[in-house]
Amino acid sequence: MTLTAPYALQPAQRPAHLLWRRFLRHRLAVASLLLLILLALLALGAPLVAALLGHDPNAADLLERLQPMSLSHPLGTDELGRDLLSRLLYGGRVSLAVGLAAALVSAVIGTALGLIAGYFGGKLDGLLMRLTDGVIALPLLPLLIVLAAVDLNKLGLPPSIANDESVSLYRMIAIISLVGWTTVARLVRGATLTLRERDFVRAALAVGAGPWRIMMVHILPNAVSPIVVATTLSVGNVILLESVLSFLGLGVQPPAASWGNMLTNAQETIWSAPLLAVYPGLLIFATVIAFNFLGDGLQDALDPRSE
Repeated sequence: MTLTAPYALQPAQRPAHLLWRRFLRHRLAVASLLLLILLALLALGAPLVAALLGHDPNAADLLERLQPMSLSHPLGTDELGRDLLSRLLYGGRVSLAVGLAAALVSAVIGTALGLIAGYFGGKLDGLLMRLTDGVIALPLLPLLIVLAAVDLNKLGLPPSIANDESVSLYRMIAIISLVGWTTVARLVRGATLTLRERDFVRAALAVGAGPWRIMMVHILPNAVSPIVVATTLSVGNVILLESVLSFLGLGVQPPAASWGNMLTNAQETIWSAPLLAVYPGLLIFATVIAFNFLGDGLQDALDPRSE
């Protein structure tokens, strides 16, 4: 007997195809992904753009200060005569690098603690969750300001390391990562508590699989969805924190550019040259909103109940 079209068996679709199809239905998430890819490509191509324009983004030229848009300076120059477009692109490299690196490190820390707490339970679970609650209860911004203001020379570090220009970038990533893992830890713990009672985990226990193998092979792959969503959403928050610290002079130090310290430098010329503040502000706003929409789209796509 031949089945008619409504009853014919449909070919099985791969999970990746289903995920992509669900994601494409979220138009704002797709647009945000394209915007973030464009920003990342522009940031990666910053040295090429600076070479084509023939400008050093950190070289001051007071004779060219506050110039309007031109072929030589497509977005004009800042208060020190530096090319604004080149500095925006180099600032994007810093802001995006801090956001992505700190979010990934936080996700690794939170995933490890959440897996251990959820799987072993008992007193260890209680201890780790009380630690998580304590970190959540800390006043985040004042804590970050205090940690970022610590003089590395007084901590006994060699001057070659303490005075390195890249140290401020690494320190910011480390500081934000130390307090940004709590959301992922809670989500992973909740997923682990549910998954450890599933039949496939019990079957793995029955054949003699150890705790670490069960956590890494059986539980972690099934808890990826909340980790991906939480990490994506946290990138925007990290970029905001980096911008705030740089705005306060505690982040990436001049002459290196970041969107936050570009806003700081624009304070003195806000009335005479408002675009110096508008451009980095718009980029921060667009990037944070794009990561939030991307996180929402991934959340919908990874939800098996969405069809």
